[in-house]
Amino acid sequence: MINIVGKRFWFFLASGLVILAGIVALVVDPLQLGIEFHAGSELTAAFPPTVTKAQIVQALADIGYGAGRAVVRQAGSDYIIDLPELNDAQQAELRTGLTDRLGKYDDKGIQRVSPATATETTRNAAIAVAVSAVAMLLYISWAFRRMPNPLRWGAAAIISLLHCILVTMGVFAILASLNSWRVDLLFVSAILTVVGYSVNDTIVVFDRVREAVRRYPGVDFEVLVNNSLVETMGRSLNTGMCTLFAAIALLLFVWSAL
Repeated sequence: MINIVGKRFWFFLASGLVILAGIVALVVDPLQLGIEFHAGSELTAAFPPTVTKAQIVQALADIGYGAGRAVVRQAGSDYIIDLPELNDAQQAELRTGLTDRLGKYDDKGIQRVSPATATETTRNAAIAVAVSAVAMLLYISWAFRRMPNPLRWGAAAIISLLHCILVTMGVFAILASLNSWRVDLLFVSAILTVVGYSVNDTIVVFDRVREAVRRYPGVDFEVLVNNSLVETMGRSLNTGMCTLFAAIALLLFVWSAL
């Protein structure tokens, strides 16, 4: 049988390196927040094929949105431009300026988020993660109340949850520094999905460990934990692969539509 628990320090080292690399990436190139988390406006537009990203940046600078005031990102054939919060007059001025300098383009709309909405979104995202962690701690502590030190089981689940979040954020930070990705509501949804899978897998493993402890009271706890991990590995991999295949299908569908 695979000795997962015996090699746990190598797994800790691997995940620790990913988390450390993510922290370095965050320090060198902090994550860009979407307008959902800071007040601003977001223009989505499709320019003629002859127009380059550099030309768009220069046109914005000529209009008055130079470095630090506008961020241009390409999404397929479209460009997404993050700007300060613009009123109706400023939006009209921006559209006129872009048309004069770059020619006619397909304007797909401007999304505007006020400071109050951005603050509320940030607070709600933090509350969602915190509430899920507390609920997980209370539920597992209650579910394992007949086991010795039930709070330890809940604390271990929270540590596992934080580990999953940190690894995910570490990988995202590394990729974001290379691709100019940003944190938006989709990222929050992804983190909450990771939280859900972490809770689900943790409870399955813990339940198997609890069953093994009751069935084999004289066996070393480390052996029981390792056996439980191996027995549930197939189930966890199948669940994760099903979600991965669905996500890949959606990605291919979006790419084909661009």
